[in-house]
Formats: sequence, structure tokens, C-alpha cells
Amino acid sequence: MTTSVLEPVAERVTSRRLSKRAAASPSGAGIMVLRTLYALSALMIWGVVYALVFGGVQEARSQNVLYAQFRQQLAAGTAPAGGLIKPGKPVAILDIPRLGIHDVVVEGTAPSNLLLGPGHRADSPLPGEVGVSVVYGRGATFGAPFGRLVKLHPGDVIDVTDGVGVFHYTIDGVRKAGSPLPSPLPATGSRLTLASATGVGWRAVLAPSAPFYVDATLQGSALAEPGGRVASVPSSNKVMGVDGSAISSLVRWLQLLCVTTVGAAWLYTRWGRWQTWLVAVPTVGAALWVATETAFRLLPNLL
Repeated sequence: MTTSVLEPVAERVTSRRLSKRAAASPSGAGIMVLRTLYALSALMIWGVVYALVFGGVQEARSQNVLYAQFRQQLAAGTAPAGGLIKPGKPVAILDIPRLGIHDVVVEGTAPSNLLLGPGHRADSPLPGEVGVSVVYGRGATFGAPFGRLVKLHPGDVIDVTDGVGVFHYTIDGVRKAGSPLPSPLPATGSRLTLASATGVGWRAVLAPSAPFYVDATLQGSALAEPGGRVASVPSSNKVMGVDGSAISSLVRWLQLLCVTTVGAAWLYTRWGRWQTWLVAVPTVGAALWVATETAFRLLPNLL
């Protein structure tokens, strides 16, 4: 009699527990949403790590290759000495002793050029020549070669070595966008202007958004500008410029990334865990790396 009375109660309790577990368990749609959020979070973390860590490693390797190439050109007397220069080619070595900066400057200031290191703006003369030579550099990502320029003071020295010789500049001051411009140069004078980006608080490290400039005057005689350089540069080569043409390349690389990811998932069901990892990690990793690098061309060049 007692057992027959308790059985319905036990069934109701069990039913309630199962109902609660079913309610607590996410549905198929909920699982997809969670997985999507996890994937997006992982991509965001990867982007930050790539920009601040792996991008710096990539930039350092590029600098080593460019330095070896430019040193050979200097020894052979074939280093660029003005005129039209192919973007991405080394044109000078920039030394700022106070900050420990020793970087190869490449031709061009598009976002893709500044992934390699500081870049010389193509419509300005080379350092040491008459006029204002302009060099851009990233302030936060890919090694942040110009990330500490704000610490420079008037009187600090900048040395530049290019295909013509070695030139010594003395810094006049650091200015922000909207600040008064330096005094006009004399007809035979030479000025070097370094441009980068900075920010306030956490933005100074992760997301600098305000351009700033360092102006320096050549000590000694400037050389005549040989001519032949471009009259102007596209917007992607100007301060905080972005390369809109990278969108089509980014779409193609993202398609390849999707294909390799789906292929890795399919192989997992056929081969097993370790065999899939051996094949998928290099292929998916390479596609992700190139897609991320291409995406950074859509961000401001001084970032």
C-alpha cells in the first residue's frame, strides 16, 4: 500500500528533474550561437596577438632581410639616390640613438609598406636633399618602430644613411595635428619630418588615433634634389591612410580560410584527431595568417 502511494510521487519528482535539465540544456540553435560567439572571440584575440606579438616578429624578420639587402647595395654603390623608386625597396637607414632605433626605411607609406618598417613618402625628397623629407612609422602594431617618438626632445640627434651619404639632423620639436607648423626652410635647407600616431590612456598602446610629428633640421649642406619623384601620392599613402583595394584580396583569403577549415573538419571525421592536426594546422594557419595580414591593410597606416 505504501509503495503504491509513493510511486506516483517519485515519478513526478523525476519528471520535474528531467524537465529542469532539459530547460537548462541549450537547444541546437543555442549551441550554434555559442559556437559562433566563441569563434568570433577567438578571432578577435588572434587579431590582437598577431598585431602586437607575431606582427612584431614578422617586422623584425623583414628588417633583417632589408638590412642585408641595403648593406650590399651601399657597398656596391647601387642604393637608390632619388627619383622614382619601387615601393617596398629599402632607401635609407634611420638611427635615433636616444631611443635605440636602428631601422631600414622602405619606399612608400601605404599600410602594406609600413608592415615592413618605417616608410619614406614618395612625393618628398630623400633625406639629405633640399626640401622636407617625410618618413612614416607605425605607433602600436608590427613592432611599433615609431611608438616612442613622443619621448624625443629638441636637440636630440637623428642620423640617416642613404645612397648619397650620411646625414645628421637635430630635432626642433614634437608637434600634434593642428599645432603651428615649423618655420619655412631656406631655399637650400633640408628638414626631416617623422610621422606616427599616438593616443590617450589605453589608446596610446592598443589604438592610437591622433597623428603627431617630429621635425628635425639638417646640420650641414643639403644636396640638390635630382627630380623624377611622383608629384602626389594616393590617399592610402597619406597620414592615417587605409588601402581600400585590400578588400577584394581579403575576401579571397577568407574564402580560402573557410575552405581549409571545412576541409579540416571533414578530414577529422575520416582520419582521426592526430592525422588531421598534422595536415590542418599548417594549411589553416597559413590561410589565417595571410588573411589577417591583408585585413591590417584596411586599418590606418600609422596604427
